Amino acid sequence: MELSKLLTGLNYVCVKGNEHQEVDHMIYDSRIKTNAGLFIAIEGFKTDGHQFIEAAIANGAKAILVQKDVEIKEDVTIIKVEDTRLAMALVANNAYGHPSKQFELVGVTGTNGKTSITFLLGQILEAYHKKIGIIGTIENRIGSQILKAERTTPESLDLQALFKKMVESQVETTLMEVSSHALALSRVAGSDFKVGIFTNLTQDHLDFHQTMENYAAAKAKLFTMCETGIVNKDSEYINEIIKGATCNLVTYAIDKDADYKATNVIITAAGVEYTLVCDQGTFKVDVPIPGKFTVYNTLAVIAAARALEIPMTHILATLKIAKGVPGRVQAFKSIKGYSVLVDYAHTPDGLENVLSTIKEFAQGHIITVFGCGGDRDKTKRPIMGKIAATYSDHVFITSDNPRTEDPLLILDEVEVGVKAITDNYVKVEDRKAAIEMALSEAKAEDVVLIAGKGHENYQILKDRIIHFDDSEIVNAYLQGEIE
Repeated sequence: MELSKLLTGLNYVCVKGNEHQEVDHMIYDSRIKTNAGLFIAIEGFKTDGHQFIEAAIANGAKAILVQKDVEIKEDVTIIKVEDTRLAMALVANNAYGHPSKQFELVGVTGTNGKTSITFLLGQILEAYHKKIGIIGTIENRIGSQILKAERTTPESLDLQALFKKMVESQVETTLMEVSSHALALSRVAGSDFKVGIFTNLTQDHLDFHQTMENYAAAKAKLFTMCETGIVNKDSEYINEIIKGATCNLVTYAIDKDADYKATNVIITAAGVEYTLVCDQGTFKVDVPIPGKFTVYNTLAVIAAARALEIPMTHILATLKIAKGVPGRVQAFKSIKGYSVLVDYAHTPDGLENVLSTIKEFAQGHIITVFGCGGDRDKTKRPIMGKIAATYSDHVFITSDNPRTEDPLLILDEVEVGVKAITDNYVKVEDRKAAIEMALSEAKAEDVVLIAGKGHENYQILKDRIIHFDDSEIVNAYLQGEIE
């Protein structure tokens, strides 16, 4: 690949060397060996790639892309740009031949609902015999081939390489969760979105964004990058999301007037029913996944599927038999008559959504087991504690992924919110013990919610990562009841 062709569309200065030379690889990790690589120096939050330029050269790099002034004695080409993160995304897009132009790309952003929407929309498209790709929290997938997912939205070099694989595999539509980090850090820059979806915005990731205004501004970027934007009109941040939008906007809502509006909403333990009112007519929607959030998610899915020209009759028929995301409101039933729900809810809004849903159909007590992750937004801990206490009859405060923090201190910070509402709670650091204690307490008609980790099958501790799966623990306990 000729370096100058990779730099097409970038504003850059060739500080040293020859911009017409050939390069064989693009890398942002200096440890990767190349024969004539282009090393892109990324300024991170913990380390700065500019410090590893010499290591990259020692491993074969012949061209360096920087955003700082550097002194390099070796015979290499130095290209300087204003922002190497943005440049890396555009270079990757050039290198792989603008792959997202060759299929329909749907991006979903928002605090909650991204995974559920991609799963539901994926089921509709696959039932319509379209080959899909999925990029998200739980998995990256090309057709039936499952790939490992390390972050919600991959780094731009990895993302464009994955897009290229999808083109080679003849994927027709790719569904991607687009995180606020990815938008703020230009990971998806240069990608061509046919459809963008905004779900909602509630407190999360303030350790990174600092303010809700910054968080909203990051999400809003998607709607300058897509043809059609599908947005939740009920969100209190809707104006911030759409004020700079350059796309065709389509709205959905329950409470406000919108292009796709749900009325006559009925929520039960078995699922949701509602009447959909839109330009195409009035339709009955029936989905076997409980929760008000299911209404919002399916409104977005229906609008997106219509934007992709899927017939309404097919959409509604598929939703009627749709399956939910593993670890998202995953239900278990005890022979003693109580129910257990395992859910990924790890934000204030997510926890309130699932607990308010349970409140609507629970016949007995609500018992909640949850914790908050370490090295993440600390301000949400007492907020989530207060929410759990408000909706629950008994709360077990326990560990989530404590990471480098002291788990007992995290429990204490959650406790502040819980004890402001109730004294009917206990703190149990050992998550397995907390789950088993909650299950042992449950009686017929009770509902036990185990929140925070959902599909995750690991727990991140200070010095190691261990296997840990909430659903496995629940299954083993319930099996013991039978035996």
